[in-house]
Amino acid sequence: MSETLLLPLTHAFSKTHFTTPHHLLKTTSARSATRFRHSHKQVPLPLSSGSDYTLSFTLGSPPSPTISLYLDTGSDVVWLPCSPFECILCESKAPPLSPPLNLSASATAVPCKSSACSAAHSSLPSSDLCAMARCPLDAIETSDCNSFPCPPFYYAYGDGSLIARLYKDSLTLPNSLSIQNFTFGCAHTTLAEPVGVAGFGFGRLSLPAQLSSVSPQLGNRFSYCLVSHSFDSDKVRRPSPLILGRNEEKEKQFGNEVVEFVYTDMLHNPKHPYFYSVGLEGISVGKRNIPAPENLKKVDRRGSGGMVVDSGTTFTMLPSNLYDSVVNEFDHRVGRFNERASAVEETTGLGPCYYYDKVAKVPVISLHFVGNGSRVVLPRRNYFYEFLDGGDGIGKKRNVGCLMLMNGGDEEELRGGPGATLGNYQQQGFEVVYDLEKRKIGFARRKCSSLWDSFKN
Repeated sequence: MSETLLLPLTHAFSKTHFTTPHHLLKTTSARSATRFRHSHKQVPLPLSSGSDYTLSFTLGSPPSPTISLYLDTGSDVVWLPCSPFECILCESKAPPLSPPLNLSASATAVPCKSSACSAAHSSLPSSDLCAMARCPLDAIETSDCNSFPCPPFYYAYGDGSLIARLYKDSLTLPNSLSIQNFTFGCAHTTLAEPVGVAGFGFGRLSLPAQLSSVSPQLGNRFSYCLVSHSFDSDKVRRPSPLILGRNEEKEKQFGNEVVEFVYTDMLHNPKHPYFYSVGLEGISVGKRNIPAPENLKKVDRRGSGGMVVDSGTTFTMLPSNLYDSVVNEFDHRVGRFNERASAVEETTGLGPCYYYDKVAKVPVISLHFVGNGSRVVLPRRNYFYEFLDGGDGIGKKRNVGCLMLMNGGDEEELRGGPGATLGNYQQQGFEVVYDLEKRKIGFARRKCSSLWDSFKN
């Protein structure tokens, strides 16, 4: 139990949904890499732990200093701060995890006529992009604009944005796993985004898509297992494993234990194709099942609805009507026996919160996804955060617990985007498998630190 609190309600990189489309579904290029190791086996990589989960790598030759980016399954571009770098409105944000990149001598600008440039610009035709890059008309007509770089592109998140240029260079992940001609965004100016992002969503420019163009087995199936959050930056924890090319048979075996996965199908979002959307049937609080609104079970042609599984958002966001029903049922079961911690709610923005003496009795919360028996039971720590409240400095400290689900807004506010988001706080202690070929997502309870240790042995 931690001696707290001021808990960050929004993660340094927290999203609702994108406001602009920048995406093209995955294509492949035989020229996108010349060297790749471990092409026929799964490759575990370490994600640093804390209140965020980050992936580290180097770029270029000679290699750059280590670059650390947020792992984000809710976006589809890999970008990083480049020198000189300015972040507007970043005073209250976490400091950068690594210094801004100085491009290596081996980095090359992506030309305006490339498919990668089109993908970064919402699938605009290369002729338009080359005109923006001031390639002469006769060169556009003869497709001879290779010397003209892709124009800068704009990319927006729920609480920040950036302008970047596309470059290619060699990327080297831990375990000497290397991709030549890796495409990434180089940002010199951002708004409220001091740290870069490794986009793992669907899309031509995402890291899995670029991996799959080299080794489909590695890029088309991956998983991660997130160790528990630590809001104490000084507390050292073992890394969370990110497993590229997760083997379907090996994932079920862990020592003598057979692990059962719960799978649910991905939903295609025509407006936001980079999202990993799934259908949510309902949420159980104790023995009471609360049905989800119809728009969470499917995605309509305008891109509204469904639940996005997102490693780049901290807390699960539910639409107001479902959130209110869950909170009311939770409070009905917990509030009868425990005093409401109203002062803590006002200070932290969390709620509902309760004081308790030794052990707070709280109901089990389960997520019911679309699909026969697709029920995921959340561990207590994934939805009930317990800490010591210091009071006013005069009285004794008291035990407090708060429900860790968030109100994502009403139906009108969510129109045109996801109806709900499954954040990484609720994914702690699960291996989450993304099968891009079979278009399904699986969940299984794991001891994530032990899973990481099993790959080292």
